[in-house]
Amino acid sequence: MPRRSDTESRDSATTSKVRVTRESLGQMFSLYGYLRPYRGRLILGLVLLVCSSILGIAFPALAGTLIDSPNRTAALHFMFFMLGVLFVQAVMTYFQSMCFNMVGEYGLADLRKSLFAHLTEMSMTFFGQHQVGELNSRMSADLTQLQDAFVFAIPQFLRQSLIMIGSIGMIAWMSPRLTGVMLACFPVTIIGAIVLGRRVGKRSGVTQDALAQTANVVEETLLGIASVKAFCNELFEQKRYNARIELFLGAVINGAKARAALIAFIIFGIFSAIVIVLWYGTTLLLDGTLQRGELFGFTIYTIFIGGSLGSFADLYSNLQKSIGATQRVRELLAEPSEPRDASARTTRFRGDVAFDHVTFAYPSRLAVDVLKSLTFSIPAGKVVALVGPSGSGKSTIASLLLRFYDPSQGRILFDGHPATEYGLHELRGQMALVPQEVLLFGGSIAENIAYGKPGASQAEIEAAAHRANAHDFITQFPEGYATLVGERGIKVSGGQRQRIAIARALLKDPSILILDEATSALDAESERLVQQALEELMKGRTCFVIAHRLSTIRNADRIVMLRDGAVRETGSHDELMALPDGAYRRMVELQAGANVLTEEAEVEALK
Repeated sequence: MPRRSDTESRDSATTSKVRVTRESLGQMFSLYGYLRPYRGRLILGLVLLVCSSILGIAFPALAGTLIDSPNRTAALHFMFFMLGVLFVQAVMTYFQSMCFNMVGEYGLADLRKSLFAHLTEMSMTFFGQHQVGELNSRMSADLTQLQDAFVFAIPQFLRQSLIMIGSIGMIAWMSPRLTGVMLACFPVTIIGAIVLGRRVGKRSGVTQDALAQTANVVEETLLGIASVKAFCNELFEQKRYNARIELFLGAVINGAKARAALIAFIIFGIFSAIVIVLWYGTTLLLDGTLQRGELFGFTIYTIFIGGSLGSFADLYSNLQKSIGATQRVRELLAEPSEPRDASARTTRFRGDVAFDHVTFAYPSRLAVDVLKSLTFSIPAGKVVALVGPSGSGKSTIASLLLRFYDPSQGRILFDGHPATEYGLHELRGQMALVPQEVLLFGGSIAENIAYGKPGASQAEIEAAAHRANAHDFITQFPEGYATLVGERGIKVSGGQRQRIAIARALLKDPSILILDEATSALDAESERLVQQALEELMKGRTCFVIAHRLSTIRNADRIVMLRDGAVRETGSHDELMALPDGAYRRMVELQAGANVLTEEAEVEALK
């Protein structure tokens, strides 16, 4: 069974360490800044909450007065008065609830937008250190927990606190002696509720972790469903999921036991206190020192106090979860994002590119240099083919061109200027990438093409599709350009996805083009169509081509052969073939008569 993920371990650690302290509450309330634009509604909601709570506190006293009515007429009039009070309270409760819900929903929507915007501006280093499932959990589960806190838990905590304090004040005014007896009964209940409440909170954290593990199995299995079926491992995955479900079920049952014990203890403690209060109140009633209405009102106030105390255990557990969610959301918001462009120049690049003694190691593997003092240049409008075995640095060069990462040493020059002199959007706006595995978004074909130039007209989209050899197959679909491609483009073939990606790049009209093995996984007919589209796309642009196709490499203006992150040979196809003992020549000769330069041939040639 796969080991527990780092994400789940971090969540478990966070849950277990969460304490409701002044500092943690301050961190949670710092997110109330997102409610500031709606503070008018928030203040109105608080005022209505206080007013409706005061009316609720007044109810037992009014009920006692009703019981002590001197005659039927007075009782009838007072009944109608109480119904009016209850109606006013209901109206206040309705608008108070609406205010808190609207403020919470609007504020959390703003927080979601802010968090998503922040995530999209994170660096590639950040995404290399975080799993997509973890980030999705932050966007959904954690923000939902905060939503519950803002909309329900905190207003309910305020209401119950007001009711409890007000009720204690009322019973103290009605009968100090009976109040003393009642307050003497509650400490044991309060202490027991706190102890059992902490157990419920811990069990809840364990349950959340167990549920996260089941969700992780589902995500892994469905994302890799092709591999699951190819290896006939459906039964294995079912067993793996069933095992996680059993763990989750065990955690749920243990949590249910702890919650049931808490509820049973609170009910016993509250009603025991009520029985003792009724007994002592009856003795006072028989002595003539207490009226029937006062005893009735006192009993209801005792129930109010007990109910408030009983609700605090659940509210405390909810508060713990919200504080944990707040800490994780704040950690994400505190992560540094990529620098924004101060002022993007609109001048189009000529396309001159040079690597000047570039050394680079990925942040997660700083001890391993992927590129080592790499130096080469390519004039504007020329095509350079990057050749070498896996791990030689080809894809890393593409990432550095797009400034997904910056070199550890050396510099990359565009039109004679260091890459760091350009804003990220300005620099990336001059480039387009056509990868081997094209990612299409789950919209229409037109929307996917327009991704290269948001706001493009339908005429521009169709013109780009024509040039990419995509218009004919698009118009064969019943819905044409409005055809939905499905999740990750599953409804169109590999060759069609490639041509849509090429149309997207054509629409962007970049100065520099990066082709990362764009035709390596296609059949002969799809390759022919895609190759024609690529030739149209490459016209007049500086092109970096990562490929194993001999035809693509042979036609390049310059070939850079890499090994272990350094340039082994560079030159045109003819120049490199003229070298008697050249690595490129050996590679081509080993694959004489074949259409693909295999990785094994490259490794053999570089020996």
